[in-house]
Order: sequence, then C-alpha cells, then structure tokens
Amino acid sequence: MKIGVVYALPARQSWLTIDVPEGTTVKEAIQKSGILNQFPEIDLDTQKVGIFGKSAALDAVVEEGARIEIYRPITVDPKTVKRRAAPEAPAAGGAES
Repeated sequence: MKIGVVYALPARQSWLTIDVPEGTTVKEAIQKSGILNQFPEIDLDTQKVGIFGKSAALDAVVEEGARIEIYRPITVDPKTVKRRAAPEAPAAGGAES
C-alpha cells in the first residue's frame, strides 16, 4: 500500500511516497522512507509524529494513503511570545456622503 512521509523545515521540506506492506507501523514506515538520512536531526525519541494532523504513536499501524507527519520541536514557548495585534476595524457609523 502507498503512504506518504513528510517533514518540513522553514527552508526545506520533503514529501516521500513509499510502498509498505499491510501491518506496517508509523516507525517502520519512517525508517523505510529514508527521511532520517535526509534529515539526521530528526529524533523520534523526542519529536512527535502524526497522521493527517492528528497525533499518532510510533507503534500505530498505518493505513493505505496515510500521510505520516514528523513535527519539529517547539523552539519558543508560546506563552512568552506576544500575539500580534489584529488590525483595528473602522469604527461603525462613520461619516456618510
């Protein structure tokens, strides 16, 4: 069955399509894809993975057409980053012509 394995950095990304037998786990698929050779910084012991945007365990069995995603570690604490202020909408009831 065909599945995809994806990983992205800000300046570089990879989407690999591979054939795997039924019963293949997420970890086995990642290893078979060769993506760990392309991105040696990937650490499956610490980085999270998912399938179609939902967190998945490395021992989860993949299904036909699955897209396995390897997530980058968070480098900034989201609680310490100030949110950008949304642009203010024009005030209602402005001058009419």
